[in-house]
Amino acid sequence: MTTSRATFEYTPGADQGALEFVKRTRSELRSLRTVRVWKDRVQIVDVNKDFFEIRGIGYGDAEVVPILRMINTAFDPAKIHAPTEKEYKEYDTGRRHPWAEDRVM
Repeated sequence: MTTSRATFEYTPGADQGALEFVKRTRSELRSLRTVRVWKDRVQIVDVNKDFFEIRGIGYGDAEVVPILRMINTAFDPAKIHAPTEKEYKEYDTGRRHPWAEDRVM
């Protein structure tokens, strides 16, 4: 991979700033492919392997969940915060909800 196309320095409590960063920079990339979540940063990668990065937040932080949901990441919210022996956790993007999932029968 190359260098990051854009970077956001996350500070605790800057949830809205991080979400605005994702919304703004998402249009600079092609179709999103994967998300890599380290202990201290999140990389959002497109099909051309271009990426942008949010530093200062990782899989151990509760605030990472809204960011992953915003880009339709396929992950289990109950397991995202669990430690791993690997360097990072990698998830696919483009998760889709089944039709009428939100309806109660």
